[in-house]
Amino acid sequence: MTEATTTAPADRAPTGLTRELGLLGLAATGICSMLGAAINVIPIMIQRSVPGIGPYVLPAYLYAALPAVLAALAYAILASAMPRAGGSYVYASRALHPYLGFVASFSQWFGLSIAIGVVSYVVVPFLRDIAAALDMGGLAVTLDTGPARVGIALGFLWTFVGVNLRGIKLYERTLVPLMFLMFALGGIVIVAGFSFDHADFAAALATREGAQVPVAAGTPFRIGPFLAAAALLFSSFIGFDSIAQAGGEAKNPNRALPLAIGIAVVTVGTFYILFTAAVYHAVPWTFVAERAQETDLTAPGLLGYVLPAGWTVAIVAGAAIALINDLPAMLLAVSRLMFAWAEDG
Repeated sequence: MTEATTTAPADRAPTGLTRELGLLGLAATGICSMLGAAINVIPIMIQRSVPGIGPYVLPAYLYAALPAVLAALAYAILASAMPRAGGSYVYASRALHPYLGFVASFSQWFGLSIAIGVVSYVVVPFLRDIAAALDMGGLAVTLDTGPARVGIALGFLWTFVGVNLRGIKLYERTLVPLMFLMFALGGIVIVAGFSFDHADFAAALATREGAQVPVAAGTPFRIGPFLAAAALLFSSFIGFDSIAQAGGEAKNPNRALPLAIGIAVVTVGTFYILFTAAVYHAVPWTFVAERAQETDLTAPGLLGYVLPAGWTVAIVAGAAIALINDLPAMLLAVSRLMFAWAEDG
């Protein structure tokens, strides 16, 4: 009996996290956590949230990137020094106190858990809009019913739960293609935005609605709206912490983790700035500011004035993919937080 008891652990398969996540998978984790469907809304509806920001949305984005880079630098240093699952929990618990680390990370875990459900549910309206744009009216009506919305949301959620349960290799093989697809479809906005100018938009607006673009009045730079907009836009950069959550599974973590954080922040920041610049290159900010007070605006809706319907569908599909690929990374983050808590007892 004694011999069997002592040799059983040796015969048992090893448990725990294995370091199989490469640099591309780590970077994709951060990029997909940071870059969601909100990019199609926030740079536009900020004209309503922060009245008076006017033509200074792009400079506000650049300003918001500065503290994001500093925060990323701090995370990169900590991730390189403590490459373990748990990320911010590990850093806070080791630097301050385990209880304080748990309290802070539990709030993060709770928020992510709610966000996972919200994201799963919000994906369905994007699919409905795609169906409507493709003249599939019956499917669009079905997708707008309660059972369909809940059922499809649960389907997405449990699919990516299964991906995480199967292991980090399947997670990486799933997330990386989704990331490239998101960039390809999002790139349509950038190319289209820089292919058209304000004159093209004014002509399309006159043809469709018989309306004119509002004339720009004097818009002096004001520090108050600028800082308020920058603070709001800073939230767009939150998410690279998910890379640190995967610290226990990173290959060559001391090099890969800080490099992945840097790649994620630079890539997302560049994409945000190009995306915003492209939208405002094609659409006059005066039109956005006026219409944003009356109705909700999105990048696909604005570029729909100058683009054929098929390209608008592709942009909406890109927004849906950007939302969907949030799920694997967020599920990984919440599970690794719980792993770190359990490991510390």
